Amino acid sequence: MAQEAGLVNTDAANGEDDSPQAAMLAQYVKDLSFENPSAPGVYQWQTQPQIDVQFNIGAQNVSDEVHEVTLKIDVSATAEEKTAFRVELVYAGLFGIRNVPEEQIQPFLLAEAPRLLFPFARRVLSDAIRDGNFPPLLLEPIDFGALYMQQRQAAGNLETAEPAGQA
Repeated sequence: MAQEAGLVNTDAANGEDDSPQAAMLAQYVKDLSFENPSAPGVYQWQTQPQIDVQFNIGAQNVSDEVHEVTLKIDVSATAEEKTAFRVELVYAGLFGIRNVPEEQIQPFLLAEAPRLLFPFARRVLSDAIRDGNFPPLLLEPIDFGALYMQQRQAAGNLETAEPAGQA
């Protein structure tokens, strides 16, 4: 009787999988730059450099079910107005996403995917700095989910705020 009423999913009955799926397909260094502009004098400096770390997360569609997520990390170390080193890393991953509701794709790409990529990007960054003859930089874990929620709240506050100059 259910078949007669058209209530049976014939695709699932024929073996098609319609359950939500998300998986990392590949990960790779997309761009890596290490600069040591003050060498060899930098190795004689007596002061500890100040470390500045900046992050940027991006996502783009590669195809209908494949997305590239990039985690860009910029690190600069300066002491007494001189640069000890500068590292720019773009670490990327390809993620396959199928049968996931549209409203859940962006949170996955901007919170969960960077969380999966971060340990590998942290290792590449640390190795590059160590290979430049500096102590390796071990970045603390980052709560990308909390950062995503903060960004969403900030964006929501901007959308609901009145435009400047209007009463």
